[in-house]
Amino acid sequence: MKVKIIESMGSDLSVVNAARVSFGKVHKKLTEGDKKLINYLAKHGHWTPFGHASMSFHIKAPIFVARQLVKHQVGLVWNEISRRYVEDEPEYWEPEIWRSKPVDKKQGSGDETIVWLNREVRVSAAVSASCDLAVETYKKMLDAGIAPEQARMVLPQNTYTEWYWSGSLYAFARVCNLRCQPDAQKETRDVCWEIDEMAKYLFPTSWEALRK
Repeated sequence: MKVKIIESMGSDLSVVNAARVSFGKVHKKLTEGDKKLINYLAKHGHWTPFGHASMSFHIKAPIFVARQLVKHQVGLVWNEISRRYVEDEPEYWEPEIWRSKPVDKKQGSGDETIVWLNREVRVSAAVSASCDLAVETYKKMLDAGIAPEQARMVLPQNTYTEWYWSGSLYAFARVCNLRCQPDAQKETRDVCWEIDEMAKYLFPTSWEALRK
C-alpha cells in the first residue's frame, strides 16, 4: 500500500489568518498567540478556518480498504482508476498474517493468527490460488471480447485500486480521528497513519490541535 502527497495548500498561518480576518487582521509570521488561537479553535469546534488549508494524496491500496475510506465524503473529493477503461494486469494484496475473528463482537479481529485453512492447505496458498484463478478468468473474459465493465466483476476485493483524494485539513483530521483508532481495521489504519505523518509535517500546530 502506498500513500503519496501530491500537493498541499496553505499552512498553520493560513488557518490563523482565516480566523482573524473577522477583525481585519493579517499576520505574516506564526506567533505563540497564534498557536494558542489554533488550539482554541480546534477545542471549541470552530472548524471553518481549518477548511482553508488542504492536501491532495495519491493512494494505492486494496479495494476493500478504499471502500471503507470512500465513506468519508464531507470536505473531500475522490477520483479513482476504473477498470471500465484500464485493462492492465491486476495486482492483488495479501497480508503477512491472517487474524482470527473476534470472540465478543461482530467486527474487527481477534488476537490469534490463523495459518491453516484445513489440515492440508495453508490459508495463504488457498488465497493465492483463488486470486490467480480470478485474474486468469478476468483475462480470458477480456480475450473473449467481454466488456471490461463486466469482466472486472470477477476480481477479488484484495485487488489493488488507486485514487486521488483531496480535501481540507479539517476533513482529513476527521478521517484520521476515526480510522486511526484501535477498533478500525488494521489495513485502513495503516493508510491513515501515513496521512497523519504527512499532515503532521505540513501543518504541525493545526494537526496536533485537531488530532487531540
